[in-house]
Parts: sequence; C-alpha cells; structure tokens
Amino acid sequence: MNRSKSVRFQKDGSGTFGGFGRTDSTYRSYAEGAGPSGSQTRKAPVVENHLVCSLEDLYMGAKRKMKISRNVSQPNGRLVPETEILTIEIKPGWKKGTKITFPGKGNEQVNQLPADLVFIIDEKPHDVYKRDGSDLIVHQEISLVDALAGTTINLTTLDGRDLAINVSNVVYPGRQLVIAEEGMPIAKEPGKKGNLIIKFDVKFPSRLTPQQQADIRRVLGA
Repeated sequence: MNRSKSVRFQKDGSGTFGGFGRTDSTYRSYAEGAGPSGSQTRKAPVVENHLVCSLEDLYMGAKRKMKISRNVSQPNGRLVPETEILTIEIKPGWKKGTKITFPGKGNEQVNQLPADLVFIIDEKPHDVYKRDGSDLIVHQEISLVDALAGTTINLTTLDGRDLAINVSNVVYPGRQLVIAEEGMPIAKEPGKKGNLIIKFDVKFPSRLTPQQQADIRRVLGA
C-alpha cells in the first residue's frame, strides 16, 4: 500500500496545521480497515490533528473554520489537489480528548477508500482557573487578617460575569469553599454545571512586634 501524502490544514485561512516536517500542531496517522490481500479495498490511514481551545471556548462553545488541502483521486487515476473549508462546532462542556471526525475528508489514493480526518480537542492552560472534570479550581491567597476577619473574593467568570464571593467564616490553612453551579457546563446534561472550588492559601506575616503579639493575645483571649 502506497504511503498517502500529508493533509494540510489552516486556521481561518491562515497558518499551516499540517504538512511535511514538524509544526506546532501535531498529527499522526495509523492504518485501519486493512483487509486480506486481494481485491478488497483498503481504507487510507486516518489523519489526526490536535485542535487547541481556550477554556472560554470550552465553557461557552465556539465555531472554528478550518481550511484543508488534500489530494483527490480522479476517474483517470490522477491525484488532484483540492481545497475545502470545514466548520467545527465546539460544544459547551467538551473536554480534552474529545474527537470530531470528518469521514472521507483525508487524502485519497488510487484503489483506496478516502481517509477519515479527525480533530482532537486540546485545552489551553488558563491564568486563573484550572479544570478538574466539570469543576473549576481557583487557588486564592489571602492575608491572615482577611482569614480571621473575613473578606470578599472578586472573580471574573469564563463568560465575563463579575462574581463577588463573601467569606465570613474563619479561613484556616487547607480550607476550601465550594460555589455550586459555577463550574464547567456538563456536555451530556444540558443546563447543568459543575462547581467552582476555591482553595485558600493563608499568607502569614514573617514577623510581629511585641505590641502586635500582645494585641493578638488580648483579642483572641490566649
């Protein structure tokens, strides 16, 4: 079986996704559908490409247009380059590893069925939030004064809302605060979301004056 030529990809008409040599996006091919030798038609190797998405895209959903260039077999046996625009609908709640398959959109070869083209969702790291399944994790540092006297945590959600979280109880090292229904959408359960989990890191002062130490003992009654 001849080795199929690579398929080329572009994001919104600019930038190469695949091709010869290494690029920022990785793709691989593997053989499938190989039957016994003889007259049975083989399917060309599947072509895979990683599609990197922001956490915002995976929260709200997004649409990507991908320009591909592939070889198409003509009735006379010649392979002719062809360009096509594919649209990928990213659904809210999709996770890393989700696969989107375009059957028969890979390269064609003589006496072979066209290859399938598969995009695999990958997740770009976020500056504030870390995803854990359907939950979102935030590591929040607060001072010892705020941990004892209370504070308000202000966050901007992935869909742009301002979220003010009142912390009134004492925060001890290792404490977590769970905000229901403020996590990632659950793709298989429309309308439902995971939780937002705030993990506190209490920052202790490096030193206290004798007067401050005395004041703390008096206030806390120790």
